[in-house]
Amino acid sequence: MFKSMEVSLLVVALTAATAVLPSEAAFAQTASANEVVGLWEADNGSLKLDMFDAGGTYSARMLYGIRVMEPDGKTFRKDTNNPDPNLRTRSLERAVILKNLKWNAEERRWEGGSLYDGSSGRSVSARATMVKGKMELRAYLGTPIMGRTVTFHRVKS
Repeated sequence: MFKSMEVSLLVVALTAATAVLPSEAAFAQTASANEVVGLWEADNGSLKLDMFDAGGTYSARMLYGIRVMEPDGKTFRKDTNNPDPNLRTRSLERAVILKNLKWNAEERRWEGGSLYDGSSGRSVSARATMVKGKMELRAYLGTPIMGRTVTFHRVKS
């Protein structure tokens, strides 16, 4: 009986706690489709992207990525892990690593994208949301809850 009561109290407490937390959508109210376009740097400095309108969807080019640089920190590695053998000799510099993000006006975010990880050669699903002037890019396998978010700030060109 006590176990059942503990579970019930936990459910009530979690419901009450999440009811007062601001939602992602609440912070994204001012987002518009083209707001994602521009130069973005990860808050931790590990990644820099050039987001652009790709004609109905949005994509991003790699400008810098700590995991895809040679030890000198200046030279981009080759795309040796790409599943397409024809692309394994290309440099990852300015490679389009994010594709097909589509603006969802109702959800006020970009979704349905594919993010390519040049260090592993794998692609995962992606979506982006604007929160307080920053871009939150979420990469995930299967469901967004099973993913990782990187926060970016806009940089001048």
